[in-house]
Amino acid sequence: MAKPVLISGVQPTGRLHIGNYLGALKNFVELQDSGKYQCYFFIADLHSLTEEFDQKEKQRQILELTADFLAVGLDPKKSAIFQQSRISAHSELASILYPITPMGELERMTQYKDKIANQKENINAGLFNYPVLMAADILMYGTQFVPVGDDQDQHLELARTLARKFNSRFGKTFVEPKGLHTPTPRVMSLKNPTKKMSKSQPEGCLFLDDSPEDISAKLKSAVTDSGSEIKYDSDKKPAIANLLEMYAGITGDEMSKLEKKFKNSSYSDFKNSLAELVASRFADFRKKKKSLMADPVSLTVILKSGSERANKVAEKKIKEVKEKIGLI
Repeated sequence: MAKPVLISGVQPTGRLHIGNYLGALKNFVELQDSGKYQCYFFIADLHSLTEEFDQKEKQRQILELTADFLAVGLDPKKSAIFQQSRISAHSELASILYPITPMGELERMTQYKDKIANQKENINAGLFNYPVLMAADILMYGTQFVPVGDDQDQHLELARTLARKFNSRFGKTFVEPKGLHTPTPRVMSLKNPTKKMSKSQPEGCLFLDDSPEDISAKLKSAVTDSGSEIKYDSDKKPAIANLLEMYAGITGDEMSKLEKKFKNSSYSDFKNSLAELVASRFADFRKKKKSLMADPVSLTVILKSGSERANKVAEKKIKEVKEKIGLI
């Protein structure tokens, strides 16, 4: 019996931070290593074009994200690691899905509204149509499970809707995917615990390849709440709650255990402890990433091999889709 298919992608738009790790990459590795799934993890370079970018930097960012994938523990022998733009069937399937996608579904997308509010100088059609291409990314591989953050739930539901609509009109073709959430669905900014951690605001980020000194400095300057108690309360103490979630996300400890551990600690002591934990956790990652980035040819070979593997599946599916709608 074939293992269920699992897929997820990450945009190559700069250095990854601890929110990316706890919200996605940590889960990717655990799902891969469970041996329960056929795993596909891709560099979502087409999606990344919806934001301002430097074309000279884009290829470096693609290779850097590939290095991040490998350094964190993804294994090209266990998972297909590929580049979205190398699989032309993704864009082709998106074009086929556009006519069955209601405009109203796209207009109500929360992420679209947030994006256009934050990049008013670059409101483009790619942002609006992003969820359709994402649906194509997912549906292409007969995907049953998608590890996503809760901010992608709307997009995943659209993929399910489009699968149902296509299947109803043209016959059973696509699987309706289900989401898999991580225990830490989102990490908030060190500077503003009401805002999600974002690489566009680097001062509020703990990047995975930050030096121990940078990690310590950033956590020392992270905002805190009134009072002095190390207690998990996302409403009354959102800043400390955010730091506790980071700690728990790395160690797997229950909040009650952490509250007991730091019961008599000051905010400063707790931040120092978290800084040591983060620096230690990503020491191997920093070393591996540096080594991988020194050999871009090997990274390119891995991406090419993974893309060829994914393309075999994608070409078969796009042929089936075309036959169903009468294009072949």
